[in-house]
Amino acid sequence: MPFINIKTPQGALSKQQKEEIVHRATDMMVDYFTEAARPHTMVLIEEVKDGGYARADEVFTIPESYRAKD
Repeated sequence: MPFINIKTPQGALSKQQKEEIVHRATDMMVDYFTEAARPHTMVLIEEVKDGGYARADEVFTIPESYRAKD
């Protein structure tokens, strides 16, 4: 069973964008493993809260202008 885990800042993606990622990631697994993989492919999109991750020793907070507008 292919398992895809994507972490993204909380609020950065709209529901529609997350659905598109799920479909495109599933299609990618089907390209590699054949159509038989589609019903068994799991895509998990985890939203990480502000302050819950860092890069280059700097805690990240998503700017308001980057947040998705649902």
